Amino acid sequence: MSEFDEPFEARNDLERQLMAAQEGSIPGDEFMQGLLGAQLYMPVQEESHGIKGFTASDKAIPLTLETEEGGHVIVLFTSPERAKPFVKEFPGFDGGLLADFSWILEKVGSGYGVALNPGWSVGIDMDPEMVDQMAGR
Repeated sequence: MSEFDEPFEARNDLERQLMAAQEGSIPGDEFMQGLLGAQLYMPVQEESHGIKGFTASDKAIPLTLETEEGGHVIVLFTSPERAKPFVKEFPGFDGGLLADFSWILEKVGSGYGVALNPGWSVGIDMDPEMVDQMAGR
């Protein structure tokens, strides 16, 4: 069970593929390949420019969490709607960017893990080694 509303109903193709991968209907490798070209929602803390909801992507700071082991994880979602209940706990992260996962990997750099849909039953955690491998590092 997740901490957010159940049952989880897929709202887009990426969520349908993620559910299929978790159920074993499609191979994990196939899902990961599709994920590289998918658009994900990245909650960001914005430098205020006086226009609510407008994000200058060069000034956006992504939401990251520290793991119990002292590592860092970037938080991503399959849609902006999936982020809403989670970001309530993180003031200042009301805005976000929709971006290709491959672009996010390129910008984040080495040493970060990824939490996709944290708090939801349909999600995935990737350790830094997996993220680096997907980014071709």
